[in-house]
Amino acid sequence: MATRKLTTTRIDVQPAATRAWAYIRVSTDHQRDSGISLDEQQRKIEARCIENGWSLEHVYVDAGISGSTPLARRPEGARLLRAVQAGDVVIAAKMDRMFRSALDALQTIADFKRRKIGLWLLDLGNDCSGNGISELIMTVLAAVAQFERGLISERIKDAKRNLRRSGRHQGGGRPFGWQFGEDNGHGRARELIPDPAEQAALAEIIAMRLEGKSLMAIRDMMRARGFPISHQLVANTIARHMAGAGGAA
Repeated sequence: MATRKLTTTRIDVQPAATRAWAYIRVSTDHQRDSGISLDEQQRKIEARCIENGWSLEHVYVDAGISGSTPLARRPEGARLLRAVQAGDVVIAAKMDRMFRSALDALQTIADFKRRKIGLWLLDLGNDCSGNGISELIMTVLAAVAQFERGLISERIKDAKRNLRRSGRHQGGGRPFGWQFGEDNGHGRARELIPDPAEQAALAEIIAMRLEGKSLMAIRDMMRARGFPISHQLVANTIARHMAGAGGAA
């Protein structure tokens, strides 16, 4: 009986391109001309995706979002984390566009590695999740970013202390005990003028506390006298008095 040799036709199937998901962020409108604008970040990301043959699925944009907010708590950052799947790559132009906290960076990297998701940060030489050296660099630089964030916070506190000592408004609502004066030409800082009735109320708050009255009791008594204050204002007033700082809130 004759037999026939079966022949097979080989069909080459091209592997699907790696899916890339981009993330870009600016915290203020003033960064548009600083080299880290939204357009500049996207241009760099698109160029790298073309170079690597990746399919850029979506660009998540957080505009006007502070870097101190963890990635998962940013509107578009949260959507990005929900969208990515195993085998995908997350790409950003700069580390500080995604992270300002070492803890946030390391937790996100650990989650990506567990889910088999790549992380590319172009200013760190690309892949930041594929080997120990990259992770070490990421850890050190994220810690530096967190340290710099702390320095910024201290500078802000120093500026507020200087405004308080010079009797100028620090921003926000009118502090109890004071009225706004004229704009002194330094940003939003304004002179503060003592309000006689409210200054007397502040002195009375201290006196009642020295008599042993509770914060809530003092608050209720002051409200009954026409001052719609909170127990937290009472606590802050007493704390400033105890610290000997004085001045406006």
